[in-house]
Amino acid sequence: MVYMTDEAIERLLKEDVPYIDLTSLILGINEQQGLMRFTCREQAVIAGTEVAQRLLAKLGAETITRVVSGTEVKAGDVFLAAAGPAKGLQMAWKVCQNILEYSSGIATRTRRLVEHGRSVSPRVQIVTTRKIFPGTKELAINAVIAGGGFPHRLGLSETVLIFAQHLNFTGGIDGLLAMMTEIRARAREKKIIVEVADLEQALRLCQAGVDGLQFDKVPPAKLSEMVAAIRAVHPTVTLIGTGGINEQNVAAYAQTGVDVISTTWVYFGKPVDMGVSITPA
Repeated sequence: MVYMTDEAIERLLKEDVPYIDLTSLILGINEQQGLMRFTCREQAVIAGTEVAQRLLAKLGAETITRVVSGTEVKAGDVFLAAAGPAKGLQMAWKVCQNILEYSSGIATRTRRLVEHGRSVSPRVQIVTTRKIFPGTKELAINAVIAGGGFPHRLGLSETVLIFAQHLNFTGGIDGLLAMMTEIRARAREKKIIVEVADLEQALRLCQAGVDGLQFDKVPPAKLSEMVAAIRAVHPTVTLIGTGGINEQNVAAYAQTGVDVISTTWVYFGKPVDMGVSITPA
C-alpha cells in the first residue's frame, strides 16, 4: 500500500468537514452508536480500504470488517463495516465513499488491462503515467498497484526519461549521442530511457547503450516490426509502448513483444457503484 501521512488523510476529511456536521448536531444524534456498511453494487476490484480505516479511526469508529485493497468482490458483497458514534460515522461517510468508489474504479480498470495484456504476453507489465488529477497521486497510485499495475514514473526525481522536449536543447539525437558518455558518468546508478520516433533512432541509441526505448502512438503492426528488428541485435534493451492504449487495444500492443505498456486510460472512467448504510447499533 502507498504510504499516506496523517496530514494527507486529515486534509481529505477537512475538505468535507470544515467545522462541524451541522445536520447531526441539529438532530441531536451525535452520541448515538451506529453501524456503517459499504456494499459494492457491481463486480469490482476494491481499493482504498486501508485509507478509509485510518480515516474512520480518527473519528472514533472501529472497523469490524475490511477487505484488503486488490480484492475482487461481487455485487452485493459488504467489503467494509465500522461501528462507533453517529457523529464520526456521518462525518466519514462521503469522504470514505469518494475514496473507495474512485480508487476502486481505477483498480478495476487496471486489473482488466493487466488480464487482457497478459492473456497474450504473460510477462508484459502494465504501468501508468503521471497524468493524474492533481492532488490525488497517493490514492491513484495505490489503486493502480491494487489492480496489479505499477507506476511508470512517480515523478521527475526518478528515471532519466528523455523526450523530444529535452532533445530540443541537446541538438537532437546526434547531440544526445555525443553526450551519452557524459550522461552515463552523471547517472551511474540510474536507467536512461529515450522516447524515439523511428527505428533508425532506436538502433543508434541502443548502440550507444541506453537502457530503454519508449515508442509513443506507434500502431501495433509497425511496433511489432520495430521490436523484432531491435531484439535481433539488442535483446536486453527494455521496450515500452505508450500513447492511446486502452482496454480495446492493449492485447494488440502486448502481442508486439514490448516489455512494458504505459497508459493513462485507467485514470479516466466511472467510479465503482457502491451503497452505504448507517443504522443504529
